[in-house]
Amino acid sequence: MRLRLEKRLEPSRAMLVLTPVLSVIAIMLLGIIIFDGLGYDGPQAVWELFFTPVLDVYKWRDVASKAAPLIIIALGLSLGNQAKIWNIGAEGQYILGAIGAAGVAFVTQSMTGFWIIPLMILVGMVLGAIYAAVPAVLRTRYGVSEVLSSLMFVYVSLQLLSYLITGPWKDPDGHNFPQTAQLTDAQLLPHELWDSGIPPGLLVALIGAVIFYIIVSRTVFGFSVRAIGEAPHAARYGGFSSNGIVWATLMISGAMAGLAGVLELMQLTRLNLGYPSGYGFTAIIVSLLGRSHPVGVFIAGIVLAITYVGGQVAQTFVHVPNATAGLFQALLLFAILASDLLVRYRIRISTTSPSTKGAHS
Repeated sequence: MRLRLEKRLEPSRAMLVLTPVLSVIAIMLLGIIIFDGLGYDGPQAVWELFFTPVLDVYKWRDVASKAAPLIIIALGLSLGNQAKIWNIGAEGQYILGAIGAAGVAFVTQSMTGFWIIPLMILVGMVLGAIYAAVPAVLRTRYGVSEVLSSLMFVYVSLQLLSYLITGPWKDPDGHNFPQTAQLTDAQLLPHELWDSGIPPGLLVALIGAVIFYIIVSRTVFGFSVRAIGEAPHAARYGGFSSNGIVWATLMISGAMAGLAGVLELMQLTRLNLGYPSGYGFTAIIVSLLGRSHPVGVFIAGIVLAITYVGGQVAQTFVHVPNATAGLFQALLLFAILASDLLVRYRIRISTTSPSTKGAHS
């Protein structure tokens, strides 16, 4: 007896939309069981984790601030995901984007002008794209998996960040803390738009979702990305370059991660050892939960941001561990992958061994 997977017919759009929703509900129920087993008030912990950030208006700004970088990074990742190109190193590109912006800030510390912020954004996006181009070279020229190469470059970016903020960019007035000097007013975006409590990053995320929707659904490039992912041989026969798509999607995702890094730096006002936040890794879950669709990614980014803020609330009122949000994010990733497997494949139990089958033939 052995188990084998048999591919189903292509799942319906309704099923693809429903499974992420069911995954979130299943994780809530599982969370109640886990917290009760650990001696906490399970229902209360899950309520604080998932519902308090939505119902408490004072938490909305925190949710928006957390959602913005997740959505921006995940939009870039979702484009590659549709072509079956997996950029796992967005965290490194996020850090490089912040380093690029901090470099511009370091040079323009005593300057003023409207051009400084656009220059910081441009340099951050270019550095993020260049950093993502390295896995593209390794993939297209040497056949190295972008999953491994992009992930390993995250650790290079961490070392570079540590070197800069403890060495040449260290704030001389920072009481010996490893951090850069605080950004000046000419280098900062407002913390909220028009006194609405909405951070600039969320507006950028919303505009980005609209742009990516148009790219994916209304352009030849978007069609080529989907074609490479769904039928690579047919796409190449149709004249689409798989190497070109690798380059384009990786560099776009790197640029988006760099943009998120710049915007987050402007919110935090300086670089320090605590800057790497894990947004680049969490954005992978966002892109999968959102089915790599711009609208789904926007909604999924808000859901994951709720777990960040809710984790802090649950830690305060229910005294659950600090790693609660990370635990639920990991469980959510497994739930999505499992639901994808069950939606696209059915499990068959075969009682005929390969040797017996060969003997009968």
